Amino acid sequence: QVQLVESGGGLVQPGGSLRLSCVLSGRTFSTYGMGWFRQAPGKEREFVAAVSWSSDYTQYAEFVKGRFTISRANAANTVYLQMHSLEPEDTGVYYCNAEYHGVPTPAGPGRDWGQGTQVTVSS
Repeated sequence: QVQLVESGGGLVQPGGSLRLSCVLSGRTFSTYGMGWFRQAPGKEREFVAAVSWSSDYTQYAEFVKGRFTISRANAANTVYLQMHSLEPEDTGVYYCNAEYHGVPTPAGPGRDWGQGTQVTVSS
């Protein structure tokens, strides 16, 4: 059974940066495409970014606008989301997502989810 554990969330001022991490255990990490989704209060969960197992393919939501970078370290079973120039609108719970032999997409997230990590952007 896949387990996903996120970390790295917190409170940051507008314009600041955070790096989220997600560790996958229970299965072979390199057989999963990985993604990040987020959910703001009162809103539906939305796609943020995804990366293929080999890192040769990445996809980002339009609102990322070059501010976020998704990456992975297969030797460490970890996927990262580096976030810069954070805005109050980026506030929400960020969820790690895994798709077996595929890549999470905005319309089709993977089956496995982490518990989420809270990101709050506020002065």
